[in-house]
Amino acid sequence: MMSTLLEDLLAPLAPISLTHANEVAQLQTRVDRKYIVDENTLLGLAAALSPTSRVLEVDRCRSCDYQSTYFDTPDLFLFHAAVQGRRQRCKVRSRQYGESGPCFLEVKTKGQRGTNVKARIRYSRSHVGEITEQADTFIAKTSGDSFLALSLVPVLDTTYSRTTIIDVATSSRLTIDAELRCVAREAIGSNALEKPGRTAVLNGYVVETKSEGGPSAADRWLWRRGVRPTKLSKFGTGLCVLRPDLPSNKWHRVISRHWTTAVQWSDEREHLAGQPARARYC
Repeated sequence: MMSTLLEDLLAPLAPISLTHANEVAQLQTRVDRKYIVDENTLLGLAAALSPTSRVLEVDRCRSCDYQSTYFDTPDLFLFHAAVQGRRQRCKVRSRQYGESGPCFLEVKTKGQRGTNVKARIRYSRSHVGEITEQADTFIAKTSGDSFLALSLVPVLDTTYSRTTIIDVATSSRLTIDAELRCVAREAIGSNALEKPGRTAVLNGYVVETKSEGGPSAADRWLWRRGVRPTKLSKFGTGLCVLRPDLPSNKWHRVISRHWTTAVQWSDEREHLAGQPARARYC
C-alpha cells in the first residue's frame, strides 16, 4: 500500500484517467529504467515532481493492486534466454488489475536499441493461469515462434501495489511499486528444494521510469543523488530467489541486498526468513 506520507505529497497533484493517460503516454514501445529505493528517497522524488505531473486515478483510487502470472516452458527456455541476453527473447504473462479491473495477456519482446515492445489482448480472469487457443495464436504472431505457446506453463505469480504518475508535458511515465511478492508455482522443474508456496519479498520500493528515449526528469533527479538504474526483472529475479539452482549472477547484487524469502504452508501461518534471500531456503 502507498505510505501515508507519499499520499500526502501526491495529494496536490491533479488526477488523470486511464483513458487520458493512454492518450498522453501509452508508451507500448519504450525505454525502461528501474531503481530500488528506500522510503526517504521515494518521498524526496515525489516532492520534486513537476507541476505538470498527474496521478493515475481509477474509481477514486490512486494505487492499484496488480496480480501477474508468468509463463515459461518446463525447462525455463524464456528465463535462460533472458539470463543469456539473447537478442530475440520475450516474456509472456497474464495480468489482472485489482479485484474487478481488466485482465490482459501480454507479450513483451526486445526491440531495437534495447527498447521494450509490449503487445496485449483482453483476457478472461478465469484463464489467467492457462494459455487458451486465442492466446496461442496471439503469442505465435507476436513472438514469431509458432510452437512456443504449446509448451508454456505458469511458473511464477507476482503481486504488488502500483502508483502511476504521468507527466503530461513530456509524455513520460513514472511507476512506484510497493510490497512486491513473488510466489513459486508447482510447475517449475523438479528441484527437490522447491516447495509450492515459497514466497520472495522485496524490501523497498521499485521505481520505474518509462520514456520514448532519453532520460526523464525523475531519472536525472535520482542520478544526481547517486541512485543508479538496477538490473531487476520481476520474472527473472523472482525465479532466481525461489530457485537456488538457477544461474543468478546477472541479478546477484540486487538479490543479496534487497530480497528476503518466506515459506507458506497450507496448514500454518507464513513466516519470513528475516535473512538475505540467498542465505536461507525453507
